[in-house]
Amino acid sequence: MVRIRSQTGLMRGNLRRGTALIEFCFILPWYVFLFVGAFDYGFYSYSLISTTTAARVAAFYCANSSSTCASDDATMCSYAIGQLKNLPNMGTAVTACAADPLTVTRTYYTAASNSCPDGNTGKGCVTVTAGYDTPQLIPIPGLLPSQLTITKATTLALRN
Repeated sequence: MVRIRSQTGLMRGNLRRGTALIEFCFILPWYVFLFVGAFDYGFYSYSLISTTTAARVAAFYCANSSSTCASDDATMCSYAIGQLKNLPNMGTAVTACAADPLTVTRTYYTAASNSCPDGNTGKGCVTVTAGYDTPQLIPIPGLLPSQLTITKATTLALRN
């Protein structure tokens, strides 16, 4: 017995195969935007963690040796730069902490002033603030901010 296919059956099969490709083409731009958003969000999260770590490391240095940190901003700055060296606009070109993309400042509070932000009134404290300006990795005008400024502060009690 021989089966004969109708002309319309063949055409329906061919049309069905093409609809999957058309549906994929409609969905593809949304997948691209989803990937770009996830990639930028991951970069901003990594920048936030790195900036927090840079402020903490510089504060540890200043809290351990308050006499040397008061006169040696370069070492405090090098510790902060060491934590941010893997970010895109840092690299080896950034050697100072007083201009974009990185600013690091410190403030000492003596025990006599009783004005430590964390409530510690025993020995005094130091607050180190690190600010980092992120670039936009994938430029999409109007969708994502062109630059995000992250500022993190860490306060530690003085050890000596």
